[in-house]
Amino acid sequence: MTATETKTTEPVGRSPIPLAECALARAIGAIGDGWSLLILREALCGVERFDAMCEDLAIPRSVLADRLARLIEAGILEQTTYREPGQRSRKAYVLSETGRALIPALVALRAWAEDHLPGGRSSLRLQDKDGQEISVHLLRADGTKVEDFAGIKAVAAPQTQPSTRHRAASPRTRRSV
Repeated sequence: MTATETKTTEPVGRSPIPLAECALARAIGAIGDGWSLLILREALCGVERFDAMCEDLAIPRSVLADRLARLIEAGILEQTTYREPGQRSRKAYVLSETGRALIPALVALRAWAEDHLPGGRSSLRLQDKDGQEISVHLLRADGTKVEDFAGIKAVAAPQTQPSTRHRAASPRTRRSV
């Protein structure tokens, strides 16, 4: 929109539902910050060991330990034990079933970055078990693909009671992953 153009729609005064009832807000709170997303990327790439994650991400050990603990607590990662011959037992970190359910969101984030951020197409490819590259698309309830995102908006579900509307604490004020 240029400085001379005017907006043709009325601004929305408030969100259609409170944060406490919003699944998107809960997801953001569970996943948390950029470090947590990068840890999920590592797990998706098959990196399971603490030291390898620490080196790949150049993340302080204390921050990595904290984020791993939060992701485990949220049920997104699982901690397993491995032992190399002649070595002590060590911990490994893998995506749980709940964590694997985040793969479509991670694929969508990657696609968004490729389309909208400097750097273009990533050399990271995501494939299914048959070696086919995967992508994510939005579908309408009737199964047809959404091509234009301009008209998409958030609305309250029909069963939402306007009288239950209240302001919840911001996700920033709550402990997040």
